[in-house]
Amino acid sequence: MRAGRPRDPAREAQILASVLELLGEIGYDALTFEAVARRARASKATLYRRWETKREMVVAAVKAGPAAGNSPAPIDTGALRTDLLALCERLAATMASADATMSLMLLQAGLEDPDLCGHIEETTGPTGAKLPAEVLSAAIARGELPPGAQPFPYEEITGSVLLLRSLNGLPVSPQYLAHLVDTILIPALRASAPADPPHRAIFS
Repeated sequence: MRAGRPRDPAREAQILASVLELLGEIGYDALTFEAVARRARASKATLYRRWETKREMVVAAVKAGPAAGNSPAPIDTGALRTDLLALCERLAATMASADATMSLMLLQAGLEDPDLCGHIEETTGPTGAKLPAEVLSAAIARGELPPGAQPFPYEEITGSVLLLRSLNGLPVSPQYLAHLVDTILIPALRASAPADPPHRAIFS
């Protein structure tokens, strides 16, 4: 970010709220500095003093909004099952704090800008949208997953099903997340060590 005059936290919060509103309305690809400036009643120069790129602006909005409660600490409970539960709980909480349409647009933004999700994870800490490499490698080292296991099943399934439930107003209880982890995610991860290169997950 560029240096400039001291920032007004309240004004910056208004601008970031406008970013999230527009993300939900028009999507990441159509989001521009000009559109945000109009919505927030700010000048484009004001925005460029804060963020050099659209990606930086969106990451800041997510950090201040849906991911505000995230801990930057890595997920490390000592077991794959509880690591996955912690990640699912983190993603469910993030989605619950945002409009479902905005959550969909944000997840789709990762398809339009493949590096966006990585920047969000680096800035906010684990969001639950991705399976951290450290969680995967630790599970392999403990013998809970076979060598060569891939994050694809977690990243393809988890965001999809939690978003679908959110869009349909269905609850995401601890019991549901435990069932998701035990009957779908762990078996899928155990079967994810194919000879062929893994596909890119839609929400990773």
